[in-house]
Amino acid sequence: MKLVCSKSTLLKGVNIVSKAVPTRTTMAILECILIDASTDEIKLIANDMELGIETKIEGDIVERGIIALDAKIFSEMVRKLPDEDVNIESDSSFKTIISCGKAKFNLVGKPGDDFSYLPYIEKNTSIVLSQFTLKEVIRQTIFSVGFNDNNKIMTGELFEIDGNILKVVGLDGHRISIRNIEMKNSYENKKVIVPGKTLNEISKIISGNADEDVIISMTDNHIVFEFDNTVVVSRLIEGDYFKVDQMLTSDYTTKVRINKKDLLECIDRSTLLVKEGDKKPIVMEVKDNSVELRINSTIGSMREEIDIEKEGNDITIGFNAKFYIDALRVIDEEEIDIYMMNPMAPCFIRDENNTYIYLILPVKIKENN
Repeated sequence: MKLVCSKSTLLKGVNIVSKAVPTRTTMAILECILIDASTDEIKLIANDMELGIETKIEGDIVERGIIALDAKIFSEMVRKLPDEDVNIESDSSFKTIISCGKAKFNLVGKPGDDFSYLPYIEKNTSIVLSQFTLKEVIRQTIFSVGFNDNNKIMTGELFEIDGNILKVVGLDGHRISIRNIEMKNSYENKKVIVPGKTLNEISKIISGNADEDVIISMTDNHIVFEFDNTVVVSRLIEGDYFKVDQMLTSDYTTKVRINKKDLLECIDRSTLLVKEGDKKPIVMEVKDNSVELRINSTIGSMREEIDIEKEGNDITIGFNAKFYIDALRVIDEEEIDIYMMNPMAPCFIRDENNTYIYLILPVKIKENN
């Protein structure tokens, strides 16, 4: 095999597929990036058997062939090459020469025959979203995904298609994040659970351009994302997702309309008095036309009032500051509505059309707070 491409093009491709190289594996071939120049296209492929990524890069194929190169060494090598054209040449014994400008490396590669290509997926159900929409919906929900393998379902997000609505849900047992996206077309109803790891990597790869689309195809076992010159294939998480709709309610006894920036900054300031790992709650006391936020900790205490519009009863409720901060940071509206029932019931942050819903469980507070 012999090919030539620019350093920037090669580096971009390597960075994309590196997301699917396993950190630990018993299969040495999976620690490699496959360079497939066996046709008229140059493909870079990585696959950890759960997540696989293939991307096409531009370049000249002088001699067709396939080679698998150690991903860690190859990616670092490409990153440190000068900004010139890169020549990659391998022989029948898989010895590979990588040269760029006056730099020249010799590597021993592996035969591509042993490499696990991306599985062929029959695309029964496909939807189209803009890259901007997908990137945003991941950003606005992924922080609620659990990362404890004790409950595999919680490590993924629900993607539920109902006509022209895509519902994306993440939860970790303490909070729920929901985004409802109205799509241009209607599709066949479908529910799948997508690994949080996959969505995290997707959000790093896609540009977020509103004019560029992502085609998302789903089967019973896999989900495929196609965009630009890249294909990402991921296994789905098996099982039934939690019945989230049963956890939601439109009932409330207290509704608060508040400036999001003021609330976020106030809660953020309060965390200065919470040691890392400390579960000390922030207390929110709603009265008349203001809400008082306060905290008493071993470090010190703080009180701050924010003007609000209130509908319903006064209420005093405690919550985990981080959970509120995570939700507020991804809401773009200037003013938000918070709905509460009682100090032991979940509070909801949602807009009128339910395009976003954030459910946060309260924390029990002691009277001396």
